[in-house]
Amino acid sequence: MMISAEIVSTGTELLLGQNLNTNARYLSERLASLGISCYFQTTVGDNQDRIEQVLEIARGRADIIITTGGLGPTMDDLTKEVVAELCGRSLQLHEPSLHHIESFFQRRGRSMPENNKKQALIPEGAIIIPNHQGTAPGFIVEEGTKTFILLPGPPNEMEPMFEETVKPYLSMKTKSDPTILYSRLLKIVGRGESVVEDQLRDLLMEQSNPTIALLAKQEGLHIRLTARAKTEAEAKELIKELEAEVVHRLRPYIFGFDQDTLSGVVGQSLLKKGKKLAIAESCTGGLIAHEITNEAGSSAYFLLGVTAYDNSAKKALLGVEEKTLQSHGAVSAETALAMAQGVKKIAGADIAVAVTGIAGPSGGTKEKPVGLVYGAIADDAYSEVKEFRFTGTREIIKERTATAVLNWLRFHLNEKP
Repeated sequence: MMISAEIVSTGTELLLGQNLNTNARYLSERLASLGISCYFQTTVGDNQDRIEQVLEIARGRADIIITTGGLGPTMDDLTKEVVAELCGRSLQLHEPSLHHIESFFQRRGRSMPENNKKQALIPEGAIIIPNHQGTAPGFIVEEGTKTFILLPGPPNEMEPMFEETVKPYLSMKTKSDPTILYSRLLKIVGRGESVVEDQLRDLLMEQSNPTIALLAKQEGLHIRLTARAKTEAEAKELIKELEAEVVHRLRPYIFGFDQDTLSGVVGQSLLKKGKKLAIAESCTGGLIAHEITNEAGSSAYFLLGVTAYDNSAKKALLGVEEKTLQSHGAVSAETALAMAQGVKKIAGADIAVAVTGIAGPSGGTKEKPVGLVYGAIADDAYSEVKEFRFTGTREIIKERTATAVLNWLRFHLNEKP
C-alpha cells in the first residue's frame, strides 16, 4: 500500500484571493519526491466548524494530513485546537517553546504580547517541529495509523521546518515503500495545448508508468513526464525512451527542460556564438530586456536596452526618421526595423531586436487593432520583420509579445552559424 497525504491550507485570506497559496505547490513537490501520493488538497477559512469538517474528511482518506496556517497567536488561529480535539489530546504548555518565543521578542528589543503564549501550547504527546524563523512551532501528532503534521503559514517559516524536521520524519515513514516519483519537464513555445495533444494522443492514451501530462502556462506549454521507481536512476531510465519520442515529434518547439527559461536559453545561444545583443522596445516597456537581464551572467552578452515609448524618443535615441513615422506610423513594420537598426548601431551590437505595437486597452483602430505588434531582428547580414496579433489584457499582450520575440530570436540564433 502506498502512503497517501492530503494538504489542508487554512486561512480566509487564501479563499479571498488576497494571498497566493504557494505552500500547497511546495508541499506537493516535496511529497512526490518522497514517493508519497497526494490525491487531495483543500483550502478552508478560519472557522472552527469548517476546519473540523475538512480535517475529519481528510483523516478518512489519507494516511498523512499536512496543515499550513492557523498556528498564530490570535483568536482566529484554530488549527492546533481542532486537531487536538479530533485526536482527544489536551493542550499543554511546552516550556522550551515558550522560552524560544520570549527570546524571539527579546532579540528584537520588544516585549512579548500575552497572547503569544498560546503558541507554546502543544497537543499532549506531540513531536515538536522547531521554528527557527518565527514564533510558532509546528507539531506532529500520531493517532493510530493516521498522522497530522501542523506547519505555520508563512513560507519562509514553513519551508525550512519541512526540510529540517518533516522530510526526515517522512523518509522514515516511507522506508517500507521505498519508491520515488521523478518528473521531467519539457517546455514548449509556439504550439497550443490542443495541437500538442493531437500530436501526442497515442502516447497519452498508452502510458501508465511513466505518465504524460500537458500543463498550459502563460508563457507556453509544459509537458510533464513522471515515473515511479525505487531510485531516481531507475525512474530516469523509464522516462528516457518516452522523452526521446516526444522530443522527436515536437523538437522545433521545445526550447528547454526542467528549470530552463526561454530568456536563459537565448542567452546561452548568444554566449556560445559570441554575439552581443541590444534591444529597443516600445509597447513592452522594457519587458524583453527585463527577461534577458533576469539571467545571471547576462552582462556577457547583453549591451543595451532602450525603451523608446514616445515618437520623440524613437527619433532622438534610435534615429527613426520623421518621414517613416509620418508615412507608416509608430506601429508599423518600417518603424520596428528602423528601431532595431538604430539600437544596433548605437550599442555596437552584433544583433538587435525591436518591438512596437498597441497593448491597449485603448489606442486601437480598425486598421491597427489592439494587440497588433511588429517585431524586428537585425544583424550584420540579415534583417527581418514580423507581424503578430495578440489578444488579452494589456499585461497579457505585453507578456505574449516578449515571449514571441524571444522565441523568434531563439530560432534565428539556432539557424545562423
